[in-house]
Amino acid sequence: MNTSIYFVIFSVILLFGLLSTFFIGFSRKNREGDQSYFQKTGTKWVRLTSLYVISIAAGLLALLAFIRYSIE
Repeated sequence: MNTSIYFVIFSVILLFGLLSTFFIGFSRKNREGDQSYFQKTGTKWVRLTSLYVISIAAGLLALLAFIRYSIE
């Protein structure tokens, strides 16, 4: 299998994350400030942690697939 497809997929995911971060950071609501931001922080931490766990698991699966197909 062509390994360059993995680099393309990785690059697309990386660019999506970068653009999403900028869109959130420069949004009007974020620039104005949200007074209720520091309320209910527990649910925010759970969501953020779950996103990191999913991302790390997906990255490890992609790495294992890359290693498996590059050996063959």
